[in-house]
Amino acid sequence: MRANCSSSSACSANSSEEELPALLWAQGSLELVFTVLSAVMVGLLMFSLGCSVEIQKLWSHIRRPWGIAVGLLCQFGLMPFIAYLLATSFALKPVQAVAVLIMGCCPGGTISNIFTYWVGGDMDLSISMTACSTVAALGMMPLCLYVYSSSWNLQQNLTIPYQNIGITLASLLIPVAIGIYVNYRWPKQSKIILKVGAIVGGILFLMVAIAGVLLVKGLWNSDVTLLTISFIFPLIGHIAGFLLALLTHQSWQRCRTISLETGAQNIQMCVTMLQLSFSAEYLAQMYFFPLAYGLFQVLDGFLIIAAYQTFKRRLKNKQRKKTPHRAEVCSKRKSTSSKETSSFLEVKEGAVTPGPSGPEDCHTALEAAGHLSSCE
Repeated sequence: MRANCSSSSACSANSSEEELPALLWAQGSLELVFTVLSAVMVGLLMFSLGCSVEIQKLWSHIRRPWGIAVGLLCQFGLMPFIAYLLATSFALKPVQAVAVLIMGCCPGGTISNIFTYWVGGDMDLSISMTACSTVAALGMMPLCLYVYSSSWNLQQNLTIPYQNIGITLASLLIPVAIGIYVNYRWPKQSKIILKVGAIVGGILFLMVAIAGVLLVKGLWNSDVTLLTISFIFPLIGHIAGFLLALLTHQSWQRCRTISLETGAQNIQMCVTMLQLSFSAEYLAQMYFFPLAYGLFQVLDGFLIIAAYQTFKRRLKNKQRKKTPHRAEVCSKRKSTSSKETSSFLEVKEGAVTPGPSGPEDCHTALEAAGHLSSCE
């Protein structure tokens, strides 16, 4: 027999208990999708992007790690601080605030590498920053979480996913090393692999974002405040990273790279840490944020790529419009010089002795060659 609900609160409690298994099933399905697709993405992307890495440039970044140092300062200095400011400014609950803070303390994700490729960034710096931030996360994540979460009373102890960090690091370094070797042995084929991997990787990232939206439709009716934070957090990270790189006198290419590395976080690591640290009732309040952050960081990345490609095309069109007169002058000079050279050679063919007959003919030929070289 089914018991009748004597009050609305009892009915709501029963409905929440009935919805919890469905929520856990959705979380389990989402975790499986993320695990399989992320493994494929990381292996494919890191191998293909490793084909763009040159050993000499990579060694120069390691020998003089100024760009890497700025990136680590953005990753574990700016991002946790921004997360703390957002959590306190929006007056989040302690459980929700910790979810935002954990996201800010995570290392950079591999999605930043594919975005760096499409905006013409420094691929050697991007890959080295991702690897170094993953290694630094072994010590910096516990430190940042301890410093910023001390003001919140938490019943659970935060568990750092050291195993997940190790797997991420291995899946990053091994394919990159293979890609560097392929680029060293077969440079022409590596360019084709790089283009194909970049396109396929971008499609896979978009598929993961869509899968995250479709599998947990019910979670999108959660707190609007968390949705707002998940939207502005990656944007603030991109802007802050770009400004800090600009203040430290980095090149424009490095500024773009550091900006993308700062705002793009490792979503899978954040999800794993939440699962290890909190029970199911708390996960229902926290699981939404990393999924929303992952979706918005993908959308932000595509918008940045579109803006960069549009600006690049407009700049090329302006340069073409400014230099048509020069191209016409050069073409006229080429035709005139070629005619003078051909006539000079025809005259010399009729001569008895080879070579120029006088200094004037030599001067004409040299002048024609000079016009050709200046236009070319």
